Amino acid sequence: MYLPTAFAEDRLEVKHGLIRAYPLGMLVIAGAAPSADLVPFALYPDEGDAGLGVLRAHIARANPAWRTLAAGGVECLVVFQGPEAYISPSWYASKAASHKVVPTWNYAMVQVRGAARIVEDAAWLRRQLGDLTAMQENGLPEPWAVSDAPADFVDGLLKAIIGIEIPIASIAGKWKVSQNRSTADAEGVVAGLRARAEPMAALVAERIEAEVKPD
Repeated sequence: MYLPTAFAEDRLEVKHGLIRAYPLGMLVIAGAAPSADLVPFALYPDEGDAGLGVLRAHIARANPAWRTLAAGGVECLVVFQGPEAYISPSWYASKAASHKVVPTWNYAMVQVRGAARIVEDAAWLRRQLGDLTAMQENGLPEPWAVSDAPADFVDGLLKAIIGIEIPIASIAGKWKVSQNRSTADAEGVVAGLRARAEPMAALVAERIEAEVKPD
């Protein structure tokens, strides 16, 4: 990933926070024929020998991607995409002075790398399903649990999936949120984004306000 210093996010807890908020990651496997699948992940931040956490997920047994991982020693890339928004040059205060401005895109993302292992143990799979469900159902008025489904139905589903565990070997965060612009330009971008009255644009505006410091 191209990562200019101005956009590098080095705080592990912040990167973990994005994974929790946007757990549907793009799992990229560089096999003989590279594959990419959107997969929901559960993060276990206090596990892993590198001190960076562990990701756990499952995919359909019918998905041939797991066979590449089963060979062992295959490094995976998982990309977690946070909020993003188009940035119009008309929002920059500096536009009036020079007109030397161009459109861009602001976004936040995390890339995780690690060697994956395949898990077929039913107890492991049941825990992964339960943990992932609990993480997403938390806060709902009537949270659903895996135990709400008939046991024989769940047992049948477990036979149709394969577990994936990725101890995180490296984790990189890129927050491109106008850090390379002046305070006046950044404030103009925030105002422009908020004027769009779109949830995603508002999230990007919040990240700009958190990251850009006064001149």
